[in-house]
Amino acid sequence: MSSKFTHIIAVSNQKGGVGKTTTVVNLATAMAACDKKTLIIDADPQGNASTGFGIKYDQRDKDLYSIICGVDNTKVSIKNTMIPKLDIIPTSPDLSALEQELVDIKNREFKIRDVIKEISDCYDYIFIDTPPSLGLLTINALCAAKSLIVPLQTEFYALEGLSQLMKTLELIKNNFNDQISLKGILLTMYDKRNRICEMVSNDVKNHFNNKVFKTVIPRNVRISEAPSYGQPVLMYDISCSGSQAYASLAGEIINQEKDQI
Repeated sequence: MSSKFTHIIAVSNQKGGVGKTTTVVNLATAMAACDKKTLIIDADPQGNASTGFGIKYDQRDKDLYSIICGVDNTKVSIKNTMIPKLDIIPTSPDLSALEQELVDIKNREFKIRDVIKEISDCYDYIFIDTPPSLGLLTINALCAAKSLIVPLQTEFYALEGLSQLMKTLELIKNNFNDQISLKGILLTMYDKRNRICEMVSNDVKNHFNNKVFKTVIPRNVRISEAPSYGQPVLMYDISCSGSQAYASLAGEIINQEKDQI
């Protein structure tokens, strides 16, 4: 497998609580279920993606931070998950110190890209979970990725901050990574009984047209319950509406890529 066929996707939104980590965990699980060899890189110091697979803190001594600091080899830091074909590079709160530590380091924007270069040939899909900010870790993820998925909660303030993220994406494209593009905006926490959700959905579609995924992630209690059991929702309850939506999103992305070949 050549690295040019590896889809490297950052999932980012500087607004917190929009379903970013939930999307990484469950979309990656759905891709693995579609027989795609998949890796998650947990680049958020909160480490929620790692927690979402039941990886305890004492199992995270070899993590993204220790790789970037040169303490550990990338391959020994990769952990298998309970999902066949799905691996993760976990993270720990140590990662939050990285921004200060890299201030004077040359090419500090490319640390995650360098990590991926070592292993990309082993995977069909690599998903990077990012912190809810536009700091150095998010910039690293955008410099490493070939495309960006933006989860957007269907609420009144949804579009606030999105223009800033689009400006950052343009900046990265012009200065660091001309390969990156917007794969799509994913509407999350959608409640069809709520008129605001419908209004926001229409507003986003008017702004971004075909860059909005057809699949919409519903507000679903099973999605929010699953992480407390250390499982993706697709394992916790395969038949719930949230699981069905993430399976549909994986299918939409795979079909989208077939159309581009």
